Amino acid sequence: MILVDWQIEDRIRRGHIGIDPFDPALIQPNSLDIRLGSHFVWYTPGDAVIDPYHKESIASSVEEVVADEIVLQPGKFVLAETFEAIELPDNIVASIEGKSSIARLGIELHQTGGWIDAGFRGTITLEMCNVNQRPVRIYAGMPIGQLVFYMTERAEQPYNLKKDAKYMDQRQATLSRYHENPR
Repeated sequence: MILVDWQIEDRIRRGHIGIDPFDPALIQPNSLDIRLGSHFVWYTPGDAVIDPYHKESIASSVEEVVADEIVLQPGKFVLAETFEAIELPDNIVASIEGKSSIARLGIELHQTGGWIDAGFRGTITLEMCNVNQRPVRIYAGMPIGQLVFYMTERAEQPYNLKKDAKYMDQRQATLSRYHENPR
C-alpha cells in the first residue's frame, strides 16, 4: 500500500518515519518532496578503470565540493546528497523518484539506486546525470525528487540490523562501497 498525504504526515508526526528537517509544505498527494543538499562528488575524466572490488579505484580521481549551486554539463554524472535525512521503520520502504519538472530539464535523479530498504537511516545519495544538450544549474535546497512510501509486512532483518549495511547512517554524497562485498 502506498501512503497518501495524510498518512505520510501522520507517520512523520508520530515518529514512525523520520524526516530531518521536516517541512509539511513538502507533502504531496502520494509522496514527500525531498530537497537537494550541498555536497557533490564526481569522477574526473580519464582512462583509469574503476573496479568495483577495489576501494582505491573507486575513490581515486574524484572531486568534491560543498556549494549552494552547481552547473551540470551535458553528459555529466554527479553524486549528490539529499538535504533531508530519513529514518524508516521495519515495515515501511521508500522509493525516490524524480520530479517531472526537473526531468523535463534533462536531469535524471537516480540511475538504478532508487530503493530505500525498511530500517534505513541517513541521507540519500542521488546518482544524477544531465541527459540534456545544454547545461543545467541546480541549487542546494531546491525540491529535486520525491519519496514514495510503501507499507509492508515487518522485515525480519531490516537494513539497520544487517551486518553488511554499508550505507547505514551515511551523510553527504557517498561513493560506492561495493568493494565491501565478497567476491
